[in-house]
Amino acid sequence: MIQDTLSYEADGLSMKGQLFVGEGEGRRAAVLVFPEAFGLSEHAIGRAKRLAEAGYVALACDLHGEGRLVDDLQEAIGLLQPLFAAPDRTRDRAGAALRALLARPEVDPSRVAAIGFCFGGTMALELARAGADVKAVVGFHSGLGTAAPKADAKRIKGRVLVCIGADDPMIDAAQRSAFEAEMRDADVDWQMHLYGRTVHSFTNQGAAKRGMPDAIRYSPEADARSWASMTELFGETLG
Repeated sequence: MIQDTLSYEADGLSMKGQLFVGEGEGRRAAVLVFPEAFGLSEHAIGRAKRLAEAGYVALACDLHGEGRLVDDLQEAIGLLQPLFAAPDRTRDRAGAALRALLARPEVDPSRVAAIGFCFGGTMALELARAGADVKAVVGFHSGLGTAAPKADAKRIKGRVLVCIGADDPMIDAAQRSAFEAEMRDADVDWQMHLYGRTVHSFTNQGAAKRGMPDAIRYSPEADARSWASMTELFGETLG
């Protein structure tokens, strides 16, 4: 497997993502992997490696610039607050990652998807709302809301899947209902999978170190089920 640092500029920052290309020749489908709020972590990198092993070109994307990883939860939330308030900035960071990925000779530009975890899921959704030509978007324990006009959802070109813990206190039933209405009103091809007895960060085996089991907890069952759902969607959309 080839690993390469992919540098690009976005939102006034110097971004450094990690690109993974598995064995093989010719152009292939590609996937953007947007990380959790903490930034470019081993969690996102590990998911990108799994995708490369499955035959995709995968880019584990930078979030805070210079490949920065912020371990403190409150510091990470503070860094994200301006992005929640200004979706165009989030879209700029996501769109720049997409352009950098598309510039790679290994990538088939007609077969690209985006996935994300926590705020990374928000980034993937905002990329789609911006009208990017991606075939599928998948959010794992993803933020669902946006401060942008709801009409932006009409610009979504690909299929949307969000995988949410049914007991996630950060993504409650009201937010899920609002997202459902947004997708329906825009006539998006969308799915929402809910996992019982599951809270936030259910894909991250390091979630326990936060010491917040009622809010942030790994679930091997939900992790496996959501990844399988993503794989099925990719089989339908990316070939």
